[in-house]
Amino acid sequence: MLELDNISYSYGGEDILTDVNLTMAPGSFHFLTGPSGTGKSTILKLCYQELMPDRGAVRVFDQDVKTLTRDEIALSRRRIGVVHQDCQFLDHLSVEENILLPLVVARRDVSDQQENLNELLAWVGLEKVRRAKPPSLSGGERQRMAVARAVIMDPDIILADEPTGNVDWDMSVRLLTLLIELNKMGKSVLLATHDLNLIRTAKSNIPVRVLRIANKNLQSGGADL
Repeated sequence: MLELDNISYSYGGEDILTDVNLTMAPGSFHFLTGPSGTGKSTILKLCYQELMPDRGAVRVFDQDVKTLTRDEIALSRRRIGVVHQDCQFLDHLSVEENILLPLVVARRDVSDQQENLNELLAWVGLEKVRRAKPPSLSGGERQRMAVARAVIMDPDIILADEPTGNVDWDMSVRLLTLLIELNKMGKSVLLATHDLNLIRTAKSNIPVRVLRIANKNLQSGGADL
């Protein structure tokens, strides 16, 4: 479903990642760990086709992204839900309008999405602020809105960059539970996090693979969690 094959990437003349390999099968759940600045976000951007590798191949849905046209990349991205670290929203739209925006951009009918939207708002605890505008929200509320927006399109792959970084532990568990339930429905999840307790909680519920960035590469890890 998603594969990085001997990927290398540099920025400003400095190698960030070297000969990285990653294979995500349908329905798999991966955690990505490592110190800040080691390339976790870069890996997610390569998976989302926001960045292109200097060397190696990125294959998404069995297609080498370097062979895709811009329109084909756009279609591929619609099957991928992304939770960015720096959540960006349209300030003139309400919470629910921002969450539904990916459906609008994809020209899907949002009139039959009310039940899904209500369920998502309940999961992430935003029912009471559904008509509020993003500038009035806390950092944690914006983070929860980002998670809801990422999954509203029912994506095949979910990429999440520190999705629980600005929320308390109870909400972290709720968001993780949502991702676990989506994973049980067959969604592949790649979640970057510093929170080892989050990884331990997931491992007690589902099979997960833990990958750690070290020396600009990926290593299996987490056996001691």
